[in-house]
Amino acid sequence: MTGRNFNIGPSSLPKYIQISEFLAREIAAGRLISGTRLAPERQMAKDFKTSVITLRKALKRLDDLGLLRRIHGSGNYVKQNNVTGSVYAMFRLELIEGGGLPRASILDVKVKEKPKDLIPFGQSNQATRIRRLRYLNDLVIALEEIWIDKSVGDVRLKNISESLYKYYAEHLGLWISKAEDSVSIEKVPKWAPEAFSLDEGTLTGFIERLSWGQFKYPVEYSRTWFDTSRSRYVQRLQ
Repeated sequence: MTGRNFNIGPSSLPKYIQISEFLAREIAAGRLISGTRLAPERQMAKDFKTSVITLRKALKRLDDLGLLRRIHGSGNYVKQNNVTGSVYAMFRLELIEGGGLPRASILDVKVKEKPKDLIPFGQSNQATRIRRLRYLNDLVIALEEIWIDKSVGDVRLKNISESLYKYYAEHLGLWISKAEDSVSIEKVPKWAPEAFSLDEGTLTGFIERLSWGQFKYPVEYSRTWFDTSRSRYVQRLQ
């Protein structure tokens, strides 16, 4: 397996992390199984349109995550399918064929009074609302609306990274330790931009998530409308 399908838009993540996350999700999806020998490093660097140095940094990160076995003179081998420690370890959407590197583009960030239709979370009556388009590789697959309780701190647009959980840890001192998902169907909301693949009012896949940090109560609520013709929700038991 090489990076022939690695084609994403702009990302705030360093290229070596993008590559390692792409490969980590290929492993999680079962497209790269334990024992698989990766292509030679120079070929992979060419396919990923990067330098050998950057490619090796990506492979070292996979090694550090316990997903790769590097044998001098032989090559790089997938070690296991149990993916933990990934930036996107809790992102459950994949392309229909499996895998795909997540990224997001922000539509808006506002501090709001919590609407009455939200599942109760946090301790403040205010929350920061973040609306985003979600992509897998360069394909739009979902609309996302995240509410983070105001009590955990101020979310600043200029610092938001591709992974909100990474942002929470680095800028708010908040470590998301647990999440609870409810999956159903729901109509695409009125605020959906033209870039989303489905029209307003279309029934599609819908995920509600409550997330806990180092507190006894959930601090984040999110809802995601995903295009079931392009993506699927996957939960792997380990």
